[in-house]
Amino acid sequence: MSDEGVLLTVAYDGGPYAGWAPQKNATTVAGVLLDAVRALRPGVRELRGVSRTDAGVHARGQRVAFDAPAGIPTRGWALGLTSHLPPTIAVRAAARVPAGYDPRGHTRGKRYIYTILHDLLRDPFLESHAWRVVAPLDLGRMQAAAASLLGTHDFRAYRSSGDERTDTVRTLRRVEVLPDLADRRLFRVVVEGDRFLYNMVRILTGTLVDVGAGRLDPEAPARALLSGERGALGQTAPPQGLTLDEVFLTDEGDDRWPP
Repeated sequence: MSDEGVLLTVAYDGGPYAGWAPQKNATTVAGVLLDAVRALRPGVRELRGVSRTDAGVHARGQRVAFDAPAGIPTRGWALGLTSHLPPTIAVRAAARVPAGYDPRGHTRGKRYIYTILHDLLRDPFLESHAWRVVAPLDLGRMQAAAASLLGTHDFRAYRSSGDERTDTVRTLRRVEVLPDLADRRLFRVVVEGDRFLYNMVRILTGTLVDVGAGRLDPEAPARALLSGERGALGQTAPPQGLTLDEVFLTDEGDDRWPP
């Protein structure tokens, strides 16, 4: 029986996991998902995910592909995997793609959303899904700083030291700080772009919070684009507020279920 490719859209709560990528002696999202895939097709060797999210980071639209012997319809993959996954990981859609399909080669952009909770006290319903900030935040200052990051720039200042890539030019199509009209304690930083550096969104968000709290001036994020100095920026936001919201692909496959 020949192999075919399967493309999944996967959502997960990253709190219980040591990140996406498989690791020895650690429970990861990819490891748990691969076990579920192998429960249906034991011969599957690997998963090809788009984003290697860190420990504690969440996803609504992670994209994952693998090759498996033909015979299970996309509806069967979506429903069958659900029965083998914990409540913290969910398959949201399945589609058919050519064998060997790697979603990383078809990615045209990603959207991340970072949730900030402005509250003096902890909220147990948001503890693992938002960064609680006590200091008052000036939304106007944050929005002005965010707007200065739009476009194509060298974002080398916006990466952690572990990122050694020499190509650090990225294009951000959207950088917004939006209040939640239903819960005025919440703010969301929405960042959409072609590619991202390691911890880029968390450094960007931490910097915007420092601007909003008055610890940095609103021009600091733009100046750092020119200087390339990480020290000119603010803190790195913690992982629990970050969600990989959507991955945009040039090829979504066929026979998607649910339609």
